Amino acid sequence: MAKIIMYPGEAKKDAVDWKEVQGQHITAVRRNILVLGSGGREHALAWKLAQSEGAHVFIAPGNAGTAQVGVNVNIKLSDFEAIKDFCLKQEINLVVVGPEQPLVDGIVDFFKGDADLKAVKIIGPDKRGAELEGSKAFAKDFMEKYGVPTAKCFKVNKDNIHEGFKFLESVKAPYVLKADGLAAGKGVLILNDLQEAKDELGKMLDGKFGAASATVVIEEFLKGIEVSMFILTDGEHYVLLPEAKDYKRIGDGDQGLNTGGMGAVSPVPFCTPEFLNRVEERIVKPTLKGLKAEGIDYKGFIFLGLMNDGGNPYVIEYNVRMGDPETEAVMTRIEGDFADLLMACADGRLDEVHYAKCDKTAVTVMMVSGGYPEAYKKGVKMSGLDNLKEVVAFHAGTAFDADMNVVTAGGRVIAVTAHGDSIEEARGIAYCEVEKIHFEGVNYRHDIGLDLMRMQ
Repeated sequence: MAKIIMYPGEAKKDAVDWKEVQGQHITAVRRNILVLGSGGREHALAWKLAQSEGAHVFIAPGNAGTAQVGVNVNIKLSDFEAIKDFCLKQEINLVVVGPEQPLVDGIVDFFKGDADLKAVKIIGPDKRGAELEGSKAFAKDFMEKYGVPTAKCFKVNKDNIHEGFKFLESVKAPYVLKADGLAAGKGVLILNDLQEAKDELGKMLDGKFGAASATVVIEEFLKGIEVSMFILTDGEHYVLLPEAKDYKRIGDGDQGLNTGGMGAVSPVPFCTPEFLNRVEERIVKPTLKGLKAEGIDYKGFIFLGLMNDGGNPYVIEYNVRMGDPETEAVMTRIEGDFADLLMACADGRLDEVHYAKCDKTAVTVMMVSGGYPEAYKKGVKMSGLDNLKEVVAFHAGTAFDADMNVVTAGGRVIAVTAHGDSIEEARGIAYCEVEKIHFEGVNYRHDIGLDLMRMQ
């Protein structure tokens, strides 16, 4: 039976095959669940799902951390046929797609179009729905059509580049350039100099980010504070999952290069009931109405990257999956049987399942390889993971070496998440435990949550 990492004092639910009801032992439904992905987000999803009754979790391909909560499976995310074969052989009941690429590539359409897989539930939008993340231009057109508040923009390709230059001249710095397609989180540039923005626009259209930047979306810069909101929807109903704020820059004080995320905090102090109500009325409901009007089959997560401008929310971007490292904070605040919630989502009965979130504050600190987000070493041996007491360490980029030692396997290596009654308490615990983890070149930010503490 897989080991399940829990917070001290939290009731442990091992995967079981029986339970006692009114004095009688009865067989419980065994749920075989496959999580697709290999990062911290997937470790957090698998960790939460492993706590569900009857859950047997597989992760493809997984990492050294996911091996603690389930069984890793060596399957490429692009090999849909191999995923199908595994699902059939292992009698998988539920597939949870972690990263965006398989969704953009149509894995949901593949499952729904295969008669052999009709009994397998899958969480994620179809290929058309995944365009909300797969194409910035599609997302902007969608928002404009359905009245979702967002920044003014202009879509540029090589044929209208001079019009793009004129649009840049019409807006104030800083200038925001976004590659239309997926660019591994690197396709957004924010520049303060007009000529540099024009030069970079030309480079993007010439293939700086490959095919992803054949079209570029130029956006008016929004001022305010960013927050990540997460929706789980079955196409008709939805639940608002815990929000989080992440930290993109590599250095303290938001200095240096952009990264995939250096930490997260949940909940966020400025997300008052009034602000959340505006998000639901102005963004969530119009978005779901638009998806339905477009005939898009959407059963899964919607990540809303929002800007809070004076209490008014604007959409910076849609993602069609959970965020990273926000998931590593958010999953620790969801109460109840997460597998039940996802099964209900896949069945279109999300309104029938109880959902709740805990009042604790979660702070996540991401530990990264030296040199990240530029060149860095892999295969560096790690130590101290067995000494952690009051946190959950979600593995983002780890593997096992030949001797089964845990080693680094990516730029973002491990996300340490702590709970507390306040941001101050949670971050104090997190940073105390971070100091127990060692590997050559380790780096992390020291200021996660400090800005939000000033708002409390």
